[in-house]
Amino acid sequence: MEFSHELVLPNEDLPFRMFLFEGKDGNYVREKHWHRSIEMFVVLEGKLDFYINEEDIHLDEKSFVIVNSNELHSISAPFPNKTIVLQMPLQTFERYYTDEQFICFTHSERVQDEQLVELVEKMYMTYQKKKTGYELKVQSYFYMLVYLMVTKYRKVDVSAEIVRDHKNRNRLSTITNYIKDNYQKDLSLEGLAQIFGYSPTYLSRMFRKYAEINYKEYIQGIRLEYAYRELISSDTMVEEIAEHSGFADGRAFAKAFRKKYGVRPSDFRKMRKEDEKL
Repeated sequence: MEFSHELVLPNEDLPFRMFLFEGKDGNYVREKHWHRSIEMFVVLEGKLDFYINEEDIHLDEKSFVIVNSNELHSISAPFPNKTIVLQMPLQTFERYYTDEQFICFTHSERVQDEQLVELVEKMYMTYQKKKTGYELKVQSYFYMLVYLMVTKYRKVDVSAEIVRDHKNRNRLSTITNYIKDNYQKDLSLEGLAQIFGYSPTYLSRMFRKYAEINYKEYIQGIRLEYAYRELISSDTMVEEIAEHSGFADGRAFAKAFRKKYGVRPSDFRKMRKEDEKL
């Protein structure tokens, strides 16, 4: 299970990150995670399903969703699709915060939806061609997009509960960043709580309330995510991958992997290699 806080970095030549959705080939699930950036998914072809704060959102062709900072969300892409993803640093909107380091955008439809989709499509096409001055043209589209977001999609009246959840998930992000940097080590709940000055009971409640997962499952999800990447990108022995990723042994890794993907790591790697030959 890949419950995580996701660190987002912009493209080197732009003040935001823009790319094609990694689940473009279908048969893809990204489980619950969150990040401080504002994220937008614009579906040009195919469809996607989102789960955001207990709300199911279905995206068809030429539709989009804005994922707010620290919103817990998951994504399902059972079929091939062409989806542009924008990840915008929260600081992009700092002049329009409705609370301390907080801004929130609606998931509801607006009359400007078609215009917004068109802007994102133009941004991506211009960026792909990379003709002289492309950075300026892309950013001109981008700032028009930001203008629409803050004038037509921003929610001014936000409940105190949403703001509180946002701040608490920010605090949890500091802890999950530490976990991502040290996932290979023995990270007990008690040890981590001591590092950050919390009681184990309180830290456990933070994970359950704001990440909707218990601490042990979260740690295993992070380790499995890194192990999966090494499995598909190298020829390293499965037992070594288990050790690199913080699992107790190859058996523990194989059990966790099979629970998520339905097959043993070695069989999964073999299947991928056979698919690549086709």
